[in-house]
Amino acid sequence: MASISRRQVLSILLIVSSAACAVSIDVEYCKKSANYPVKVSGVDISPYPISRGKQTTFNISASTGDEISAGKLIIDVNYFFFHVDHEEIDLCNETSCPVTTGDFVLSHHQTLPSITPPGSYTLTMHLKGDDGKQLTCITFGFSIGFIGDAGELISQK
Repeated sequence: MASISRRQVLSILLIVSSAACAVSIDVEYCKKSANYPVKVSGVDISPYPISRGKQTTFNISASTGDEISAGKLIIDVNYFFFHVDHEEIDLCNETSCPVTTGDFVLSHHQTLPSITPPGSYTLTMHLKGDDGKQLTCITFGFSIGFIGDAGELISQK
């Protein structure tokens, strides 16, 4: 049986990591029976899988029947059952304001610390208008892999 050299393993990891691309994530509303004014059609995460210490972009595709002049995103992240992050972000930092009726995209950029543990995470996002009224609330899961970026492995060699 032939053995695999360290160089072959690193080459395989490099090929796998270069295949990283955007992936669509299934989204659920916080309250399934709620009729939120902002409808979310999906979330794309790029690159995926998420790499610790590297910027990740969460593109949230949504639509609204009313213009939104201002608001805020409230993002909470749980690691398994532990609350690990809370952010409140001005809506106009994530998309162009005012948000006109129809389709729009919220684009949130996040760089996770290199010490972020691998595993399953759940993100909950509330979108509130400038009057504090809840416009939507979604939740979705994502994971951070156990294997670091191949580029990091090669540079540590």
